[in-house]
Amino acid sequence: MSRQGVDSVERALSLLKVFTNERSVLSLTDLATATGLYKSTVLRLTTSLETCGFMQRGDDRLYRLGPELWRLGLASRRDINLEELIRRSLASLVKSTQETASFYVREGAERVCLYRENSPRAVRHHLDEGQRLPLDRGAAARILMAWSEPDRAELQNIRDAGIAVSLGERDPEVSAVAVPVFDIGGGFRGALSVSALLTRFDDVQRSAASKLLRETAAVLSTHIPVPG
Repeated sequence: MSRQGVDSVERALSLLKVFTNERSVLSLTDLATATGLYKSTVLRLTTSLETCGFMQRGDDRLYRLGPELWRLGLASRRDINLEELIRRSLASLVKSTQETASFYVREGAERVCLYRENSPRAVRHHLDEGQRLPLDRGAAARILMAWSEPDRAELQNIRDAGIAVSLGERDPEVSAVAVPVFDIGGGFRGALSVSALLTRFDDVQRSAASKLLRETAAVLSTHIPVPG
């Protein structure tokens, strides 16, 4: 036994971690090489993993992940709290950009600031949760319109770009960048935005914020469960 856990359990889990989207089918040699374990040890561990449904060995003698992992994954996703995920992401965006980050959803002809994390700076773009804003102006508004009304041809350029930028549209002193957020099933869930005073949110700052927003939205799309 190791100081922090059981060696055999850790070795078994190390075998499961070898599998990736690109390496979903592996041989005994693949597993032994990737983990540094003897083939005899891998055989013993995979036998236990097969018995418990965490791994499968086909007639081709190749290993695949088992159905028990799928069941646990579904159970885990049902427990995921959307608010917790979004708030964690907003806090990270604010920490990196030092500007205000928010998450909007569409309600009829308006957009609602569902969650937000305000900039720690004394002079900032301040938003209140629950605040209702128009859908005809602003980066987040255009994202919401583009994905909630996919037949509108004039918004196709936003869908193609996957991002929207506004420069003083709703408020002449505010600039914002926004991206769409999807769930694990590909469903559109809302708009993620970073906003700041136009005087300090220059091209360089907007570019950096855009990169962070895209990365954050990509991570969220692998965690947000499908509604229902």
